[in-house]
Amino acid sequence: MEGKRKLGDLLVEAGMITREQLEQALKEQRRSGERLGKILTRLGLVTEKDILEVLEFQLGIPKVVLQDYNLDPEVVRLVPEALARRHLAIPIRRDGNRLLVAMADPLNLTALDDLRLATGLEIMPAIASEREIEAALSRFWQGAGVTQALAEVEEMAATAAALPPRDAFDLDEVNRAGMDNAPAVRLVNRIILQAVHSRASDIHIEPQEKDIRVRFRVDGLLRDVLHLPTGILNTLVSRIKIMGGMDIAERRLPQDGRFQVTVERRSIDLRVSTMPTVYGEKVVLRILDKSTMLLPLDGLGFLPASRQIYETLIRSAYGMILITGPTGSGKTTTLYATLNALSSPEKNIITIEDPVEYLLPGINQVRVNPKAGLDFASGLRAILRQDPDIIMVGEIRDRETADIAVRAATTGHLVFSTLHTNDAAGAVTRLLDMGVEPFLVNSSLIGVVAQRLARLICHNCRETYQPGPEDPAYTFIQDRQGLTFYRGRGCPQCNYTGYRGRTAIQEVLVMTEDIRALVAEKAPSHEIKKAAVAAGMVTLREDGLEKASQGLTTIEEVMRVTLGGF
Repeated sequence: MEGKRKLGDLLVEAGMITREQLEQALKEQRRSGERLGKILTRLGLVTEKDILEVLEFQLGIPKVVLQDYNLDPEVVRLVPEALARRHLAIPIRRDGNRLLVAMADPLNLTALDDLRLATGLEIMPAIASEREIEAALSRFWQGAGVTQALAEVEEMAATAAALPPRDAFDLDEVNRAGMDNAPAVRLVNRIILQAVHSRASDIHIEPQEKDIRVRFRVDGLLRDVLHLPTGILNTLVSRIKIMGGMDIAERRLPQDGRFQVTVERRSIDLRVSTMPTVYGEKVVLRILDKSTMLLPLDGLGFLPASRQIYETLIRSAYGMILITGPTGSGKTTTLYATLNALSSPEKNIITIEDPVEYLLPGINQVRVNPKAGLDFASGLRAILRQDPDIIMVGEIRDRETADIAVRAATTGHLVFSTLHTNDAAGAVTRLLDMGVEPFLVNSSLIGVVAQRLARLICHNCRETYQPGPEDPAYTFIQDRQGLTFYRGRGCPQCNYTGYRGRTAIQEVLVMTEDIRALVAEKAPSHEIKKAAVAAGMVTLREDGLEKASQGLTTIEEVMRVTLGGF
């Protein structure tokens, strides 16, 4: 390797940047202290792929894909964590006195010298993307950190068990007094970090008869992550309660709390819920990543025709639009994306939510407080006296809230809310079941969106296939024979599940004259759905199958979220 050649010169020689652009980047580097490659990509002058190609082809530095390597803990630990993170380098293979190290900047002579001194080995650099190295370091060192913190907590619990009952009871107070350095703090922090890096939406800490089970919900499904000794339960739960501002002495009643952490400069909100069980308190932490909460409308997963219909609905001057689906189907995300798209200095937008999950700039948000007498109904009445243009009600739970929302929609306001129904037509009949008069439903409701979240096929291991007669999904696609479908084989990138990420499947019901006539007659939901389909509504099933044929998801996922499994 031509160790003294510099990245900037190589990129200039390759014609990817000009000498003037390099000088601009070097000036920024002297000011910020960042790596040159990172500055160039941030300025949009080159991509990470450009840098990898230049180093690989011009200097002969091998490029590696870290997902293809089964990292040996003994090898990775040859380089201390702090040094590995500082230089973005991770050892991947040892051959005698030679150590193959994946690096984001293999031309950094200081880094090479530091690695040589730390290991006493000859360093053979390879090039890997910065993102891959950061992810690999996080995966390895978080797992190691959890193990180390767990060992310390077990030692603490064993010591506490040998003390008199009163001292054992005071263990929580001891932890609270020395929170920053306590092993329980590190264990909780590592679990949260691991969950965030795993793209988990929820953390479940569940006391069992013989151990404590820790599970993460990833892409809508729970998976086992850790099994901890039962002796550390009270210590673990008390630490989480302190973070969430909850009462650590109360273990007989459910509690709710909330706190915020920062992970890699991303702000993460966590909602905490505790519930007493026969084996101790169960804890669930809902992870709300602000960097992924606020999507643009075109990121919600609508098919082009459905998106056009929805955008027409939300530009209405008044009326009510409902988003419906089960818990965890992305209703709040859809509402936030919609309000963000509608937000402007000319409009007064007010929401009432339980809780406020994300702070939207330029929008007035109110959190319900039942203990103080502020529920959805009373909050909605107050909002109507605030000269609103657009109102969002987190959920319509009772007749009183439904009546006020409906009347607001008929008096010149655009109202958004959610309901828990199986499909779009079911939302119409739910309002009638709540006691809202048919003429009020007809004069207020302009559209309903029903949605579900389906897992996306992993792009790294996606393959085509054609379901055969023996496949459970075969009968589900009888009317779509001849189309190509896709599935994931499973790979390290998706944890061998074949899926990575989620998308929404939707149906958009528009209130037509035929549907209004059925509402006036209090017709059942299946008749309303039939009329909506006749008017051109694409059902959840059809929307899902279309996305399956596009290679976004699988037929099995469509069946799971629209039929409840098979």
